[in-house]
Amino acid sequence: MIQLFKNIKELIQVREQQIDFVAGADMNVLPTIKNAYLVVKNGRITDFGNMDNCPNLPAAIEIDVTDKMILPTWCDSHTHIVYAGNREGEFVDRINGLSYEEIANNGGGILNSAKKLQQTSEEDLYNQSKLRLEEIIQLGTGAVEIKSGYGLTEEAELKMLRVIKRLKENYSIPIKATFLGAHALPNEFKKNKDGYLKLLLETILPKITEEKLADYIDVFCETGYFSVADTALILKAGLAHGLLPKIHVNQFTAIGGIQTGVKYNALSVDHLEEMRDKDIEALKNTKTMPVALPSCSYFLSIPYTPARKMIDEGLPLALATDFNPGSTPSGNMNFVVATACIKMKMTPEEAINAATINGAYAMGLEKEVGSITIGKKANFIITKPISSYAFIPYSFGMHQIEDVYINGEKI
Repeated sequence: MIQLFKNIKELIQVREQQIDFVAGADMNVLPTIKNAYLVVKNGRITDFGNMDNCPNLPAAIEIDVTDKMILPTWCDSHTHIVYAGNREGEFVDRINGLSYEEIANNGGGILNSAKKLQQTSEEDLYNQSKLRLEEIIQLGTGAVEIKSGYGLTEEAELKMLRVIKRLKENYSIPIKATFLGAHALPNEFKKNKDGYLKLLLETILPKITEEKLADYIDVFCETGYFSVADTALILKAGLAHGLLPKIHVNQFTAIGGIQTGVKYNALSVDHLEEMRDKDIEALKNTKTMPVALPSCSYFLSIPYTPARKMIDEGLPLALATDFNPGSTPSGNMNFVVATACIKMKMTPEEAINAATINGAYAMGLEKEVGSITIGKKANFIITKPISSYAFIPYSFGMHQIEDVYINGEKI
């Protein structure tokens, strides 16, 4: 099937050549073509250009998008959308003055979600999770990473990863799976962290490898959770099993986790609300993508990742939702892009780059999605009639999406 999209007001994130990511000043460069056409054949981008050079394709299905724009679908490289139930009670607790740490110490937080998930059947968990996945696709997400980490037992962690595998099989968007068994210490291991690490690395990890359930390994490197030494141990074990590292790091405290991530060639380091100068220096000239999660900062009322400083220092940056029941119960990448502009002082160009090509890189999908490039998947958003792409973050709380195409098919 050939599709010809005509009279595109502006075709956004056009990359003539394959790139991995953009960094520093290049993040403020967003290539576009005004008054454009786009050709899709069998779910892949095959041609694009100015309407003055629009080809005559008698066999093509023509779609007129006058006054509308096209840009790549969002690439959300950090989510936890496979979870059970919700935690709105903790939301009220925070309104009443309790901190995230206090709620966790009272049996809430990650352990609360783990208890619910352990009691939920795999079928029920799949049915809850697929609704969230369908929702974020409608909101323009065309590639996503999903983590385990709300199981914290062998049975429950494997259950989560099997649900992610099933989502991969049943939905057409690229999905990456991450093993985050080191998300928190279960109650039964509160005084035996070494025992829990042994369970993760010697029992669960080999089974994940055997069933091919994960692409990446992750750890919550944070005061009160897992130390820098724990992180190094986990990342090294993951690499031995073919799982590339990712890290939750510098969310509440900076303890050296970024340096450990760089040492083990982590694909991404995520959160980064607390960044020291030496953390920024450690990321320079590496292949590790810093990932900011602004809707988490919004929901928890914690600092935002210092995007302006990091980009001005020459770093790349990706944006993701952190969609989870405790700290970010939203998978809306449109809100993430808007919040990055409003609260982190990113330009619309920087935010769109961060949420597309850089997000794709942060989950190893930069050759498949994230830009309008010949040969890539035809995963893109058609906007409503809008005046400019800056209107996307400007109209925060709304979205400017009229249609979403995945592999050339309208969702």
